[in-house]
Amino acid sequence: MTRPLLLDLFCGAGGAAMGYQRAGFDVVGVDIKPQPHYPFRFVQGDALMPPVRLEAFDAIHASPPCQGYSNLRRKIEHPRLIAPVRERLLAAGVPYIIENIEDARRELRSPVRMCGSTFDLNVRRHRWFECSFPAMVPPCQHDGREIRAYYGKKGWLVWTPAAANVQRRGRKPILRGQVEQAPEDMDIDWMRTWDELREAVPPAYTEFIGEQLLAHLRRAA
Repeated sequence: MTRPLLLDLFCGAGGAAMGYQRAGFDVVGVDIKPQPHYPFRFVQGDALMPPVRLEAFDAIHASPPCQGYSNLRRKIEHPRLIAPVRERLLAAGVPYIIENIEDARRELRSPVRMCGSTFDLNVRRHRWFECSFPAMVPPCQHDGREIRAYYGKKGWLVWTPAAANVQRRGRKPILRGQVEQAPEDMDIDWMRTWDELREAVPPAYTEFIGEQLLAHLRRAA
């Protein structure tokens, strides 16, 4: 049976793509920056104006930049692209997923939340997914075990709004992971740099979503 074709917009180094591939899709990635470690076919270009026909794909995943939604943003203004991306995906008329961070959840329509604890990973990395098809996910399974973080600057303690107070009260801060720990922590063994990992979607998330997307496509066929 021919595998359906999924377009991975704002693809980064391919964390989301790997999950969809494991779920049963062939994947093509598009990103404005070179992605030398992307594990599947890659086309460099502006993902908001991609150099491919959206209608040629069976489904589309998009991870617009999160900086415009983050409550950590400072003086630099970043674009908010969820709404224009959604407009283009709706016009394409194929099933889609839009993924983003916790702070962007109010910009997403009826999103579902994914967490590393659900899949026994050593990261929380909450991510929200707007799906144009029915999708369900199990709840978080936070159990208090030590986890590592993969965002911000390598080697730093995890930032929180009350970081100083937390440390004064003697609570143990979460440590940054290392590139060498990512295969175990995030199930990612092909990325080679911190910048790739800190923006990556763990493949377990999109494998779970992708299986439901594949079932939706089969029902609609």
